[in-house]
Amino acid sequence: MATSYVGAIDQGTTGTRFMVFDHSGHVIANAYEQHEQIYPEPGWVEHDPVEIWENTKSVVLSGLDEAGLDAEQLAALGITNQRETTIVWDRESGKPVHNALVWQDRRTTDRVEELQEAGKVEEIREKTGLECDAYFSATKTEWILDNAEPLKLQSSRSRDLRSRARDGELLMGTIDSWLIYNLTGNHITDVSNASRTMLYNIEGMHWDEELLAEFDVPEAMLPEVRPSSDESLYGHTDADGFLGAEVPVAGALGDQQAALFGQTCFDAGDAKNTYGTGSFYLMNTGNEAVSSDHGLLTTVGFQLSGEPVQYALEGSIFVTGAAIEWLEDVDIINNAAQTAELASSVDSTDGVYMVPAFTGLGAPHWDGRARGTIVGMTRGTGKEHIVRATLESIAYQTRDIAEAMEADSGVETTTLRVDGGAVKNNFLCQLQADIIQTEIARPEVDETTALGSAYAAGLAVGYWDDLDELRSNWQVDREFDAEMESEQADGMYGRWDDAVERSLDWAQEE
Repeated sequence: MATSYVGAIDQGTTGTRFMVFDHSGHVIANAYEQHEQIYPEPGWVEHDPVEIWENTKSVVLSGLDEAGLDAEQLAALGITNQRETTIVWDRESGKPVHNALVWQDRRTTDRVEELQEAGKVEEIREKTGLECDAYFSATKTEWILDNAEPLKLQSSRSRDLRSRARDGELLMGTIDSWLIYNLTGNHITDVSNASRTMLYNIEGMHWDEELLAEFDVPEAMLPEVRPSSDESLYGHTDADGFLGAEVPVAGALGDQQAALFGQTCFDAGDAKNTYGTGSFYLMNTGNEAVSSDHGLLTTVGFQLSGEPVQYALEGSIFVTGAAIEWLEDVDIINNAAQTAELASSVDSTDGVYMVPAFTGLGAPHWDGRARGTIVGMTRGTGKEHIVRATLESIAYQTRDIAEAMEADSGVETTTLRVDGGAVKNNFLCQLQADIIQTEIARPEVDETTALGSAYAAGLAVGYWDDLDELRSNWQVDREFDAEMESEQADGMYGRWDDAVERSLDWAQEE
C-alpha cells in the first residue's frame, strides 16, 4: 500500500497554502497562492470568496503534483483559516451574496460604539470571552444582511436578505465553514472558530439566543459546531470532484488555535506567539475559561472528540508582519529580508517609535479609531531608524500582551514558543527575547498553523494515536536568550506607552 500522509489547507489573510505532512510532522509538499486584497474605502478590507475557493483547489492540486502524490494517499484533510473573516452565501447555488468582510475590516465601528454606549459590553464579554469590537463576525454578518445587494433569483423576484436568511436560504460562516461546505457539501464549523464570531456562548458551548437577537442573525443560517478534531468527520471530498477521491475532512482550527496545537501547547500554562500579518499570543488555560482584567480575550483553544473543551487566553495584535509589508509598499525596503540588515546597521532608533495601528489597536488597548503613527523623528532620522522602530514595535506590542497574560493567569512565562514567517528573522527573535526578557524557542517546523490542523485531522482518523506522539515530534531549531540588561529593556519599553497614546482615537471621520 502507498505511504499515507495528512494534508492541511491553511487559508490565511494574504493567501492560501496547502501542506502535506508525514508521520514525523515533516513537510512533504508545500504550495501557495496569494489572493487580492480589496479596499473599497479607508478602513474597509474585503476578499473574494470565489477566488479563495479557486485558489484552494489550485494549491491542493499543485502541491500534490509537485510532490508526486495521489489524493488517495491523503489519510485526512485538516483546515485552518484566518478567523473572524465572514461570508454569507446562498445555500442552493453556493454563491456569496457579497465579498467576505475580513477580520481587519473596521466598517462596523459605529455599530460597536452603539453597543458600548448601550452598556452591552460586559454582557457580550461574559458570554463570548471577547471584547465588543468590529474585529469579530457578529457585526460583519449584520452589515452584510443590511447592506449587500440581494441575489437575483431565477425563480422569484429578489427578496430581502434578512427574510431569506430567516427562511434558511442563506448560510453564514467563517472561512473554515466556506471551505468545508465547498469540499463536502456540509455546513460545519469547529468550536475554535465559533468562539470568534461574538455569537457563541463559550461557557454553555452553543449559539447564544440573546446575541443572535441583538444582531438579528437567524440561527437557521449558522453552521453546526463540531470538535476541532472530529472522529465523526465533517464529511468527505467528492470522488467526482476536483481531487477525484473521497478524502475525509476531519479537523479544523482557527489559525491561532491551530498554531497553539501545532506547537504542542496541550497543557495549561503553555504559550505561543505567531508572527503573521498580525501577531497572536495564546496561553492554554486548560478546562477553565479564565476571564481577563487586562484587555485579553478568553477563547476556545481546541476540543478533541469526546473530551472537554480546552480554553486559552489570547492577546490579539492586529498589525505586525503587515507593518513590514507597509515598509515595502512605501519603498523603504525592497523585501522583508532587508529589515534585519538595516535595523542592525544602527545601535538604536535614535528615539523614533512607530505604532502600526493601521487598522486600530487590539489588545490590550482595543481602540478601533487608533491609527498608525511615527513619533520622535528628527532631521537625522534615516530609513534604518524607521525600519528598526518597526521591528521594535512588534516586540513592544508582544510585551504588552505578555505582561497582561501574566497578570491575568498568575503564570510567569519562562519560554515563549514562536512561529510564523517573521520568526525567520534572527534579529527580530533576539530583539523579542531582549524586550520581554524571556527565552524564545523557534521550532524546526515553523509552519505550525498548517501542522496544527494536520494534527487535528490526523488524530481524528487514527493517523496519530495520541497527544504524546505529537509532543515527540516537536523539535527546537534555535533558542534565543535575553542578552540586553533588563534596565535597558525597561527604559526602551517605557516610552512605548507615550507613543501609543499619540495614536489613539485618531480616525474621527469614520
